[in-house]
Amino acid sequence: MTTLSPFLSINSPCDQALQMTKTLLSQAGLSAVQTFNLNTARLGVHNCSCPNHGTEACDCQMIVLLVYGEAAEPATLILHGNDGQTWVSVTDNTAQRTDKKLITSIRHALDSQVSADC
Repeated sequence: MTTLSPFLSINSPCDQALQMTKTLLSQAGLSAVQTFNLNTARLGVHNCSCPNHGTEACDCQMIVLLVYGEAAEPATLILHGNDGQTWVSVTDNTAQRTDKKLITSIRHALDSQVSADC
């Protein structure tokens, strides 16, 4: 079973939070590869109303990043946002645990700068 609980809330739209996240991870010596973008996936789908807003015109966004550090396996980082707010989560799957050192590095890289900006 995969669990997902946000560890960080950013007062910026998801696309802005993505750029900041990628920059901070890079500065911490981590590399991020984007594997999913909800808005891109929705381009080919018409008449798909948002479950949060009830319309096709919404600002909901979900972006998935694979974050690589020293561990052989990456961590999956999810940015989910709407209404100018973004939440950041790291997935944790009981069948395949993410390296705790990598998770700590990700959290430290993102928490320290976001806290400094507040």
